[in-house]
Amino acid sequence: MTTIKLTNTRTRTKEAFVPIDADNVRMYVCGPTVYDRAHLGNARPVVVFDVLYRLLRHVYGADHVTYVRNFTDVDDKINARAKESGRAIGEITAETTQWFLDDMGALGALEPNAMPRATQFIPQMVEMIEELIAKGHAYAAEGHVLFAVDSWREGYGKLSGRSVDDMIAGARVEVAPYKKNPMDFVLWKPSSDDLPGWDSPWGRGRPGWHIECSAMSYELLGASFDIHGGGNDLMFPHHENEIAQSCCAHPEGQFAKVWLHNEMLQVEGKKMSKSLGNFFTVHDLLDQGVPGEVIRFVFLSTHYRKPMDWTEAKAREAEKTLRKWYGQAEGAQSSGEVSQTVIDALADDLNTAGALTELHQLSQADDVATLRATLQFLGLMGQETPAWAAAPDIDLSGYADRLAALRSAAMESKDFSAVDAMKTALTEAGVEVRMSKAGVELLPGAGFDAAKLEALA
Repeated sequence: MTTIKLTNTRTRTKEAFVPIDADNVRMYVCGPTVYDRAHLGNARPVVVFDVLYRLLRHVYGADHVTYVRNFTDVDDKINARAKESGRAIGEITAETTQWFLDDMGALGALEPNAMPRATQFIPQMVEMIEELIAKGHAYAAEGHVLFAVDSWREGYGKLSGRSVDDMIAGARVEVAPYKKNPMDFVLWKPSSDDLPGWDSPWGRGRPGWHIECSAMSYELLGASFDIHGGGNDLMFPHHENEIAQSCCAHPEGQFAKVWLHNEMLQVEGKKMSKSLGNFFTVHDLLDQGVPGEVIRFVFLSTHYRKPMDWTEAKAREAEKTLRKWYGQAEGAQSSGEVSQTVIDALADDLNTAGALTELHQLSQADDVATLRATLQFLGLMGQETPAWAAAPDIDLSGYADRLAALRSAAMESKDFSAVDAMKTALTEAGVEVRMSKAGVELLPGAGFDAAKLEALA
């Protein structure tokens, strides 16, 4: 059996993964807060842990892996969106949840075994909070319930490598008067009549953010499970608080055995930001004609523990590579076995970049059956070649001859304006223009629109 090695955030070392129960490998990943479209950064952990899910299923068997990813559907951001839009909260969360599933599906992500909504587990959260109070790890104050960090100083901060005293010294949180310690965090808070709320021993209210993952993971995976994942922006305070709640409420378990965190995403070398004009959603890219497989390929080209830089150049190169591979894979009568060298690369701490290198080797060797099976395994190809990659039934040779003639004339006159104008028109029609000493080659791209070629008629 393949040995999987993963870098455990908690121990800061790469470890051989040994499941608690090989017949029931369990993984929990923090999912989205559903109030808007998922931006490109939201998609990175989805793709990272989808690859891990596929690897675990391959090694241990699909029936022996349980993957849980939650939806946060009770949150102040959702409340604010409902207030500003005048729409019902349930309508907003249902719509944005489906948006998320559709967009992630377009990236080739398998749906997890369970996708719990926070609002479905309010009783379990209340029960866990009651347990924490009974064991001296939480207290009620002015309609709130807070976790008492001082009650678990020996464990708090170990994941993120921080001490409680240092965190207090550098705290920028607003210290509410009912907090015993500035680092104490909310498990339950009161709700006014215009906000979502549920009855509880502490009055009508709603859960804090962190408690939902602890309650849902316990209910669906037990007091101990194998892997907990998410972006490294969640390491503190969210994951740190999850550990505190879960270990104190259920000391018989260890909560998550292995912690994995992916690094953040940049766009053209800069942090994605609306103020920089480089903020976009997955849906934006799909609408612009960027195929989901191309987005996934670009994600896989960078190791999950390194910052990933999304660039248009990478997307263009990814599309070109995938078109080549799909063309080869179509020649396979049937799928072969998944490449073991690709499995070995992924087993080495999800080395997706190494896996793509191995795919290049398969392409060069023209091992089309293995190439096809491995593309499908990695989520880069379905049972059929994607529609966008199929060459449209159009002859571009005439346009290529015209451009070659214009270039030849421009070489004599030194006036390349006509060449540039035609290249621009072709590009706007979604045609990839390749010019070399050997000649001119025109290839229809993902956003190819034959109607726009009329401007060249």
